[in-house]
Amino acid sequence: MANKLARKELIDMVPYQSARRLFASSGAMQGKIWLNANEASGPGTYQVSSDSINRYPDFQPENLINAYSQYSEIAPENLLATRGADEGIELIIRTFCQAYQDSILICPPTYGMYAISAENHGADVIKVPLTETMSLDLTGLKANVGKTKVVFLCSPGNPTGNLLSQQEIKTALELFAETAIVVVDEAYIEFSPEQSVASWLNTYPHLVILRTLSKAFALAGLRCGFTLANNDVITMLSKVIAPYPISAPVADIASEALAQPGLEKMSTRVQETDILRGQLATWLTAQTWCNEVFHSDANFVLFRCQSNELKDFIFNSLVAQGILIRDQSKQQNLANCLRISIGSERELSLLQQTITHSFTTTTAQTVAQEN
Repeated sequence: MANKLARKELIDMVPYQSARRLFASSGAMQGKIWLNANEASGPGTYQVSSDSINRYPDFQPENLINAYSQYSEIAPENLLATRGADEGIELIIRTFCQAYQDSILICPPTYGMYAISAENHGADVIKVPLTETMSLDLTGLKANVGKTKVVFLCSPGNPTGNLLSQQEIKTALELFAETAIVVVDEAYIEFSPEQSVASWLNTYPHLVILRTLSKAFALAGLRCGFTLANNDVITMLSKVIAPYPISAPVADIASEALAQPGLEKMSTRVQETDILRGQLATWLTAQTWCNEVFHSDANFVLFRCQSNELKDFIFNSLVAQGILIRDQSKQQNLANCLRISIGSERELSLLQQTITHSFTTTTAQTVAQEN
């Protein structure tokens, strides 16, 4: 029955394969080392009140908006709290793209939800791939001026990890100044805060910025994000969003995380992540089976294996031991690539030991068979 009534393009559509969906049938979460979703390691400790749980929350909880305004140095009227940055993506497409008429533009390899959200809404997807150096193809962008309503730029990029240069972003903003909303996804900006373009909002009225508390703030399970934009854009998005997008407990926990003690913990977490990321990149570079380690300004490392067989061997050896990383080899220009989230020092040590042991065991078995 559903196949008869659903929109025809949804019938064969493959949904976004999140880290949890990919391993949904592989048993309980307990006992696994999750290094495939760019989450922070370790649990948080927060207290919430249930005094008003019988009441609907405010449309935009004042405590949360004020806390993020103070942190981001963006005026409250230029903020919209959402259920993760993913809801921000959907709102932007639903607000500015006419279904079955308009298009978005993405620069692969990039975050998969831009295209999935567009397809769900009936918007076409124009692809202008990043260059071999993972920078914007400005010529390709220029060729599509007037053909798209929303341009998505991810900086630092996912799954690449690299920052786009501010000059490239500025050029893109100038190219689409009269024709499209330009979205800069800053989900990982806490790892390179000086590279944020949030201060440009007054200069570029068509600039929209996406943020989240899922990464550096270690609150992925909370589902709390923010859209930063000029007031007229926020007003439009507010017409489309659900009436109560942020629950009271989410607002309370997020506000606590944005208070000074929480910000200090976040800063420490970022520093520790940077150190562990550098150590992992150095280790990967020294491995004979590793062909390339991509520069990263985020909480993960992308690397390319010497062959598809080696990529599969590493991935499967880790899965067999309950260590989950992300296979990115189907992304454009990322053949034989795997991505490792920066977990705890212990988790990364176990990952390295497992890979080394797997190669050692396989080599020993091969020698024994040959003899």
